[in-house]
Amino acid sequence: LIIAVIGLVIVFAGPGVAGAIRNQFNLVGNTLDSGTSGGTEGGGSAGADSAIVQAAVAKDAKDWTLDEQKAVAEDIAAKGKASPAYAKAKAAMDAGTEFSMKLTNSDILKYRIIGINHDDLADGSGKAGLTFLTTSTTINARVNATNTNAGGWERSELRAKMNSGEVWSLMSNDFQSKVKTVRKLTNNVGGIDKNAAVTATSDRLFLLSYSEIAPCTSHWTSDFTSLWASDYPWSSSEGSQYEAFKGKVTNNYSGNEILKIGSSWWERSVNPNNSNNFLNVNTNGDPSNNNNATNSNCVCPDFLHLV
Repeated sequence: LIIAVIGLVIVFAGPGVAGAIRNQFNLVGNTLDSGTSGGTEGGGSAGADSAIVQAAVAKDAKDWTLDEQKAVAEDIAAKGKASPAYAKAKAAMDAGTEFSMKLTNSDILKYRIIGINHDDLADGSGKAGLTFLTTSTTINARVNATNTNAGGWERSELRAKMNSGEVWSLMSNDFQSKVKTVRKLTNNVGGIDKNAAVTATSDRLFLLSYSEIAPCTSHWTSDFTSLWASDYPWSSSEGSQYEAFKGKVTNNYSGNEILKIGSSWWERSVNPNNSNNFLNVNTNGDPSNNNNATNSNCVCPDFLHLV
């Protein structure tokens, strides 16, 4: 069986949305308990001149505590490139710096920054400052109990597990209490339908789509995926490519070093060519691979981390 990793992405919002944020992943206690690098929990507000932001700027990003991750994200969400922490956060993203947290089954989940001011909060209050992607192979699951992609991501068994079931329960109570819902665009009809509409779901944990990973434009010419943009317009409309992948994910239908994690990992996009499969990134880093919905693959949840 192909092991698929669920993309776990952490997204931090700015101070303007802090009052609306209630559900968030708490990486603090988990990371400290695991003894690995990552965040530690704490209060405190963020701002360009805050002590927390200044402390983060003064140290290596890999040593950022949870408070510092949050403060940096809030500051970047509010001030963009003018934030004193922007350059360090971008450098950490470009370098693939990893953070970590402990799951309720004691496994360690690692994650990295892949987006800056990229994701929209589901409540419409603005952008999240930072988005993180899981790089561990510790979670495995099928997408559906039957071999179908009908209903897409929205109606999938895996989405239910990630937002309230087995995968969600792997996250600590503190972590769960700090997750903010995000708005994600997906073909929630199924494969084959060339005119399928792209619709929004609100998710606490989510998988990456094909267009969030690969450069999806109508001028692809190197392989059959050039047909996807023209024949299946929805395939290039499920969100835009994350900043960490720009210039590094250049192959739509072959391997990309930055996407390799040692296992295949699920995407939320259906296979445009049939009614049975969902796309996944294979062990070679090819984002156009696909597998039966009943296969157990690696799950890398994406999420909003907002306090």
